[in-house]
Amino acid sequence: MKLAEESDNAAFFWMRDPELVLPCENGGTDCCTPQKPHVGDLDALLNIHLDTAIGFTKARAGVVRVLLPDEQTLQIISAVGLSREELEAERIVELACEDCTRGSFRLGLCVADTEFCETRLGSKPHRQFHSVISIPLKSSNSTETLLGVFTLFFDTPQSSSGNASSMAAIFATLLSGLLEHIKFNREAKRAELLIERQSIANEIHDSLAQTLNYARMSTTLLIDAVRNSDDSASKYAQDIDVTLEIGQRAVRALITDFRSEMDPAGLLHALHTLAGQFRRRHGIVLDCSIRIADLDLPLEYEIQVYHIVREALSNIAKHSSASHARLIVDRRCGYYVFVVEDNGVGTFSQVEGHYGIIIMRERAQRIGGEIMLESTKGLGTCVQLFFREPGTNWRTVHG
Repeated sequence: MKLAEESDNAAFFWMRDPELVLPCENGGTDCCTPQKPHVGDLDALLNIHLDTAIGFTKARAGVVRVLLPDEQTLQIISAVGLSREELEAERIVELACEDCTRGSFRLGLCVADTEFCETRLGSKPHRQFHSVISIPLKSSNSTETLLGVFTLFFDTPQSSSGNASSMAAIFATLLSGLLEHIKFNREAKRAELLIERQSIANEIHDSLAQTLNYARMSTTLLIDAVRNSDDSASKYAQDIDVTLEIGQRAVRALITDFRSEMDPAGLLHALHTLAGQFRRRHGIVLDCSIRIADLDLPLEYEIQVYHIVREALSNIAKHSSASHARLIVDRRCGYYVFVVEDNGVGTFSQVEGHYGIIIMRERAQRIGGEIMLESTKGLGTCVQLFFREPGTNWRTVHG
């Protein structure tokens, strides 16, 4: 049985990425305006350290990669000295490429000549460099916790006992501390905000929700009392009952929203966990492609995006009859892009309110985003969420 399932899974593959149409006029190049990073951006801080490290070690280029939530791949978060072609080739690599068994990477350092490096032999950009020094960036609390990898590229041969390697190791320690410090601060701030939201949810539950429930029960008694004397009074009472029921549902939805189980480690980790839960519960092959190394969004953004993705995945499980689906997280031309696509029957209705699409769009509007939906019979459904990177003012006001 297992072999049959593996055969079925192997028989399907995605032909290409979904066509991404940015939500601006004509989806044109006017969307692709350069944006200055806000003060305190992690990549800006890392670039400063990289520039200094390259100057001290006399390297030609350097990159800092962080470990993605799948713990199998590394993505560049900061790069100095690489051409556009080289940067694209280096953008995402398998952990095995850096975790080189030929060198001493596992012990803290790997120095390799690119001409003879087995893991890098097929990569054309590396042939322009003579050697590389790669150092794991590890947590100070646990040497088993890998945060990322610091790599320097040289035009000259290097050795593990040379000055460049010694200096690189010092900078790796600084970079590890910087990554860990920012990660800790983000998690602490996110946890604090989640506690605050939980407190608000408890207050709503203990006061307004119970009041509405009592009012509804009182209305039922009113209906019984007036049923045999005044038909119009009975109708009004029934209208009140319906209105209270709608209000009660709205409050429940609000409580659910505030009690969101957002991962303190952030949205990327939360989505990776959600994808794993989806696979286990529904038996649908879900490809999770996270193409952003660092995602620093206000908590409100993270919660709304998480709910939109979860709703889209829920629709796949309930209505699509799909065998495969995929989740793509990317950043294009100043927009964050979240795509949920399946290979199902493609009968998702465009009618507002059907399959929760109206709620998804309302959530997107709260963060200045937009939902685009395409569903073709027999070819599946694609839901895309776009929103611009929040500006400095939003971060200052809302955190």
